[in-house]
Amino acid sequence: MEFTQGARFDSFGLSQATMRAIARKGYEISTPVQAGCIPPMMAWKDVIAKAPTGTGKTMAFGIPIIEKIDPAKEAVQAVILAPTRELAMQITEEMREIAVYHEGVRLVCLYGGQPIGKQIEALKRRPQVVVATPGRLSDHMKRRTVTLGEVQTVVLDEADRMLDMGFIHDVTRILDKIPHRRNLGMFSATISREVMDISWVYQRDPEEITVQATKENKPDILQYRIEVDADKKVDTVARIIAGEGLERVMAFCNTKGSTERLTKFLQLRGIDAQCIHGDIPQKKREAVMAKFRAGELHVFVATDVASRGIDVDDVDAVFNFEMPEENEYYIHRIGRTGRAKRHGVAYNLLSDFPSRMRLDDIARNTRSQILPAHVDEAGHVIPDPAK
Repeated sequence: MEFTQGARFDSFGLSQATMRAIARKGYEISTPVQAGCIPPMMAWKDVIAKAPTGTGKTMAFGIPIIEKIDPAKEAVQAVILAPTRELAMQITEEMREIAVYHEGVRLVCLYGGQPIGKQIEALKRRPQVVVATPGRLSDHMKRRTVTLGEVQTVVLDEADRMLDMGFIHDVTRILDKIPHRRNLGMFSATISREVMDISWVYQRDPEEITVQATKENKPDILQYRIEVDADKKVDTVARIIAGEGLERVMAFCNTKGSTERLTKFLQLRGIDAQCIHGDIPQKKREAVMAKFRAGELHVFVATDVASRGIDVDDVDAVFNFEMPEENEYYIHRIGRTGRAKRHGVAYNLLSDFPSRMRLDDIARNTRSQILPAHVDEAGHVIPDPAK
């Protein structure tokens, strides 16, 4: 069923504690994906939801999960799987906000890159909700530091991404170890064959929820393609940041080496830039992300590992310093700007034939309008006249 409108949160029959948490966040009306998913999940039905990034999926599954937790029971009652540690941390943070007035509800976040001993200590506090990456949850299951025998709800968030990343065996192993599951929610930007395979095996008559990208939930993003010599790319980024007065910027590269080099060259030009990639210790990655979220960092440079895990809704602009290798990555990269009904802008820097071909392919397959433009001496981006 396709949902195009939200509903009042007070129409869902939620507890007073949850309604207080929602009011604290300043919400009265749900998003369409929340309107579609909350009622069936509250009724213990399986759900498969296809919805664009940034449409409020965490609250769509988070509210029913918190509502159904029995604080008197110390067993794990809900498991939420996410493809990256950044997304797992972001989900945990939002779930804590939903659970803030529910006394006795405890959450834990499990992901690789953090000392496992620290997580074992957290599990000894008997959390009822586990948010985890599949690999790390599998590790804990092998160590018997977590048991899932009493889990009632499982959610796979960004299921397409998780299965694309090769987690299918971990995911199926985890699902097979949850014998008394009452419902399974699958949330995905695209419904791939792998997602359907999981649904066919593990779901029973799921409610299918579809939310199309509309003017309401589709980011308002101006997209530019800028031809520039390879040795002038960093200078071009610096000039645009200064000329356009950009205060909070994300820049994406394809490799760890590129993120390091771009960060260093921006720093040499007096720009406060920091980066994250797979080789940077988790503690430092978390510190950089916290600084960016708090508005204390000018330019955040990242590989695609971070493009889905950073939930900041007021990024002024995104730079694609290198063209992403997959069309879907492009959507998730530029989706960091133009959120919360703000205008956003994405700058694509092209310096060779392969990058031009990649962007042509992206424009065709994502139906994006990407305007040719150039940068003047003052650093202003000027659209080229239509030919």
